[in-house]
Amino acid sequence: MSKALNANWKNFQSLTVVKKSIDIKAPIDTVFTYFARPEHVSDQISADKEVGMTVVPMDIKAGMGVGTTFRVIGDFSGKRLEWDCETTEFVREEKISAKMIKGKFKRWQITTEFKALSDNLTNVSM
Repeated sequence: MSKALNANWKNFQSLTVVKKSIDIKAPIDTVFTYFARPEHVSDQISADKEVGMTVVPMDIKAGMGVGTTFRVIGDFSGKRLEWDCETTEFVREEKISAKMIKGKFKRWQITTEFKALSDNLTNVSM
């Protein structure tokens, strides 16, 4: 029988936290509108050749706001995974959060925050 590398792994809230920040040369309203569409989530992963991801909106609420559900279909180095998510927070031009509602992960969530650095420069942090 194999033994876990860390016997306390079940006590952790999250095993992996991935953070990314980028400055985009566009006004905050344009950047926010782009990121508010669930199918654009996969664009953030496309640079990695080992990962392929498709995001499909399922039920759209209040202009992609709270309650919107979407399915993530990923190919991670040849292993296919699917999970369903729901938008849990939607503050125009400030923040979008979503969490997994059905899938194989113990827990999965994402928060994207937006900050205008100037009229034509927006910082996006995930």
